[in-house]
Amino acid sequence: MEHRAPSADTPSVIGVVGLGLIGGSLARRLVDRGRTVVAWNHRPHPYEQARHDGIICEDSLAGLVGANPDVVVLCNPLKAMPAILAELKPLLDACPNVTLTDVGSVKGMVREQVEAAGLGNRYVGAHPMAGNERSGWSAADPHLYDDALWAITVDANTAYDRFLTVARFVVDAVGDQAIVLDDDTHDRAAALISHMPHAVATALINELVGDPIRNIAAALAAGSWRDMTRVALTDPLRTRAMIEEDAANVETLLRHMAARLNAVADQLHDGDADALTEFFAAGQPFRDYKAAVNAQTTMGEAAANHTDADTTRLSIPHDGWQQALLASAARGEHIVAIDGEYEARVAIRSRLERYESDTDVTGGDSDVRERV
Repeated sequence: MEHRAPSADTPSVIGVVGLGLIGGSLARRLVDRGRTVVAWNHRPHPYEQARHDGIICEDSLAGLVGANPDVVVLCNPLKAMPAILAELKPLLDACPNVTLTDVGSVKGMVREQVEAAGLGNRYVGAHPMAGNERSGWSAADPHLYDDALWAITVDANTAYDRFLTVARFVVDAVGDQAIVLDDDTHDRAAALISHMPHAVATALINELVGDPIRNIAAALAAGSWRDMTRVALTDPLRTRAMIEEDAANVETLLRHMAARLNAVADQLHDGDADALTEFFAAGQPFRDYKAAVNAQTTMGEAAANHTDADTTRLSIPHDGWQQALLASAARGEHIVAIDGEYEARVAIRSRLERYESDTDVTGGDSDVRERV
């Protein structure tokens, strides 16, 4: 088998392991964007339609690796990861230039599994912030990745050329934006904006179905209820698995959320108008941020245009590049283009001002608020 050396060019052949909602949508998008996609699924039921859509489907992981992809993207359930990695290890040993990435919503666990399999030197984590409450190949849609942000996760041992391959895959091949994080920062952030809210949304629907007036309440439910509970429509076993994989972070945040709600309940009981005003005011920086986003050009149009006014050039240092890119993400900057081996373009997309108050409105551990 002929092997290609790692290249700064955009990956053109991509292997996709798993053709569910995320993997199937990714494969379809890549084909639509002119890339060669070689896929394997643990069951062959999607293959007829996938092949019709231009996806090359292999009956084994050996067949997938034999196509010599630039990148292999693991889109399988995390519970299947150890077995798949064990099968991939001898195959990838014969193809040292293939870079390995994934789409899992918890990065620390995946890195541990990859390293345990002996594949850590070629791995760069990734998590696309894309999805919906549906699942399976039948729900796969290339537009699922429209304007999506990917978190690319690295550690001190990540080879820069491997990172660059995955960054070019995300920005050029998929056509999305990226930020670069370490595993712990990603998992804490994912718990805050995804995993903990799934638990809260589930608690809301559980509260409804357990109430004697549930039929009346369901009849009255409108837009706000729909928006707050959409993710609770997800397959409950899938949601449970996702939350358990980030259990420590979710536990901390749920206890913090419970302290907030208990504090509001006490304020309502006591008629503490000032504290209630503070509770509803504390989120104003997020309202301001969303108002600014809505008033500006949409993220997709801005990323596509890459105007000089919209973007800033970011020089990436040879030494300490991980910390430099993490600092860029902390400033609210998203990578929208890779211009050279050590140069990117970034645009401010997610900058919130911190709410300052002399009062801890959470009733909980202020250190949690500070570090998340």
